[in-house]
Amino acid sequence: MKIDFSKDKDGLVPAIIQDAQTKNVLMLGYMNEEALEKTKESGKVTFFSRSKQRLWTKGEESGNFLRLVDIKVDCDNDTLLVSVHPQGPTCHKGTDTCWGEKNTSEMTFLDTLEEVISDRRSNPANDKSYVASLFRSGINKIAQKVGEEAVEVVIEAKDDNDDLFLNESADLLFHYLILLQAKGYKLNDVIEVLKSRHSK
Repeated sequence: MKIDFSKDKDGLVPAIIQDAQTKNVLMLGYMNEEALEKTKESGKVTFFSRSKQRLWTKGEESGNFLRLVDIKVDCDNDTLLVSVHPQGPTCHKGTDTCWGEKNTSEMTFLDTLEEVISDRRSNPANDKSYVASLFRSGINKIAQKVGEEAVEVVIEAKDDNDDLFLNESADLLFHYLILLQAKGYKLNDVIEVLKSRHSK
């Protein structure tokens, strides 16, 4: 990837930030070579702040990081398209995007379910739901539940009760979505791995 930083007197190029899942544009920032390298190394999007005149990692104060997925450069080699998984609102005003829009797509039920799980994860101490209790218990408990549900699916697969098999399958998928978020991922991350395998 060759980027022409010389077109701007300060050595900056625009970086358009796009949600890798919803494809919505979240914000616009600027990067110099150092910011780009730090972004690649850390996996967290880092800009050159024109107001602060220094490198600035989005989320360094709020915790709302932009986790790097991919970087593309345009046809003139002077603009970046940065795909991310946002961890919280992107705008400093607390909105999903810097245009005050909700970062949503034509959501499937699984998308909706992931949003519910994410909400439960955000504030587990004050949430009495089952999902929040799992997050409070920690990664070992969540992983154990996935293992238990997987065994139940195997057991029901050997019987002829389709209703029990489907219900146990739903339990497995539900707990797997929780485990993914406990590890900092979503189902789309797994889908991307499958896509990359399929293309080989």
